[in-house]
Amino acid sequence: MKILILGAGQVGSTVAESLASEANDITVVDTDGEKLRQLQDRLDLRTLTGNAAHPSVLEQAGIADTDMLLAVTQSDEVNMVACKLAASLYNTPTRIARIRSTDFLARPEVFSKDNFCVDFSICPEQILTDYIVKLIEFPEALQVLEFANGKASLVAVRAFEGGPLVDKPLSFLRSHMPQVEARVAAIFRQDRPITPAGDTVVQEGDEIFFIAATDNIRSVLKEMRRMDKPAKRVMIVGGGNIGRRLAKALEHDYEVKLIEYSKKSCQNLAGELTKTLVLNGDGTDEKLLQEEHVGDVDVFCALTNDDENNIMSALLAKQGGAHKVIALINRSAYVGLVQGGKIDIALSPAHVTIGSLLAYVRQGDVAVVHSLRRGAAEALELVAHGDRQSSRVVGRRIDEIDLPAGATIGAIVRGGEVIVAHRDTVIEEEDHVIVFAIDKKMVKKVEKLFQVSIGFF
Repeated sequence: MKILILGAGQVGSTVAESLASEANDITVVDTDGEKLRQLQDRLDLRTLTGNAAHPSVLEQAGIADTDMLLAVTQSDEVNMVACKLAASLYNTPTRIARIRSTDFLARPEVFSKDNFCVDFSICPEQILTDYIVKLIEFPEALQVLEFANGKASLVAVRAFEGGPLVDKPLSFLRSHMPQVEARVAAIFRQDRPITPAGDTVVQEGDEIFFIAATDNIRSVLKEMRRMDKPAKRVMIVGGGNIGRRLAKALEHDYEVKLIEYSKKSCQNLAGELTKTLVLNGDGTDEKLLQEEHVGDVDVFCALTNDDENNIMSALLAKQGGAHKVIALINRSAYVGLVQGGKIDIALSPAHVTIGSLLAYVRQGDVAVVHSLRRGAAEALELVAHGDRQSSRVVGRRIDEIDLPAGATIGAIVRGGEVIVAHRDTVIEEEDHVIVFAIDKKMVKKVEKLFQVSIGFF
């Protein structure tokens, strides 16, 4: 597929890295030549320095025969103008724009074919906010990802010493919870994947991914690890796009304090937020954190634009007694270094966001994609089409399907019902099948399995 990416920031760079590794023809446009040089040194792609909203730049970048335009610059206006030009002048088949302004997002008609011709809009800040809200709702979890419009969820937890499932085989889970269906899709032990089987024994420190109906998540979490008390107090450092959105999403259900360094921003936040206590100060000021009783905080979120400040304030909060700390880390290389130590969860905005873009790039009918373990693994929701003659999955039991080693079918959503997958489960037409791939390199094979033969059409 020929893909044109506008913007070489965190989102654009991460998408380019993911797609370039899958043998796509990628061109990246940005006004910052140095960013482009760094990207070209690492990846097999073309780059062009210029303004992404100018027709001449788009033409030089090859817009005339591009299959997909991903406009993910920092400017909503540039992204929308580029989509409009791509549709009107070059008839580009698929146009996706990053949109940050709530003004635009509140008026979806702005993106219609009569206006800016945006096929799909994504808001990384809102995606990240929703992601953090889930982590606060389930404080025991490392990740909580939804499928089939929220009917099924994939949850990652870390097994701890003395946990109910530690030193027991996975078959114990089913015998101990006969009324609740759940499937362990994968286990990562010391960063190495283990394909789960009934006799697989869970060890302390294992990262366990399980899938179940969303209504059953809390029941399964009780078996995976000791339940934390429900979060009540949340402290946020950073009143930018993400911190403001998160405070607004939480303030009616939690006690929220927000620390922001800029006095002017504090005044704006205080006028916009109704129940959040807005404090002017430095999130790395240990004395301030102590004065604001950080030791009583259930979840501490460091969400500024500065990675080092986020790491430092999260470490200080943990040292001060905060129960769970989350740090926003833009540099992907830092994420693996800090997570799992004193910092409970390190979030890479680009890796949280990328799944929303990958769903449009994947072949076959892919409804949802979630990037896992900093982009190394993926979970996909694929829609099964055809019949036993035209499809390699429809009408077949799961143990008859030629899945690549390391790929697991975790669950099927059929007409609103979540069916946890077993060896003898038969896939039917229009089923939404949730597949976990421990290595993203096997995703292409999974996609091909779900493509119907030409005769079907």
